[in-house]
Amino acid sequence: MEKVLNIDCRNVKFKSTGAFLLRYKAQFHRDALQDIYRLQGAVDENNKITNIEALDLEVFYNLIWTLAKAADPLIPPPVEWLDTFSEFPLMDIIPELTDMMFNCLTSTVQSKKKV
Repeated sequence: MEKVLNIDCRNVKFKSTGAFLLRYKAQFHRDALQDIYRLQGAVDENNKITNIEALDLEVFYNLIWTLAKAADPLIPPPVEWLDTFSEFPLMDIIPELTDMMFNCLTSTVQSKKKV
């Protein structure tokens, strides 16, 4: 899954791949699934922020950077990359990328189990 967002007057590409969780773990030494599950309590089914107390902005920045890194392996480390933006409207970006972050938690295969 890929998406391009216009951030600070430039197009930034994001990509979710099978290596998303491993890339996150390699960079931040944290389990992305655990971080994503905690963040699920912060957004509703329409990707709107509903629980500000459940937000961990550092985790969102890290997840966003990981999606950008998957799309462009040449981007610099997270803080250096974020410093290249004079504006980074996180509250506008989060709803646009939430589906990509949570996509790794759901299956695309229909269950063959009979009920």
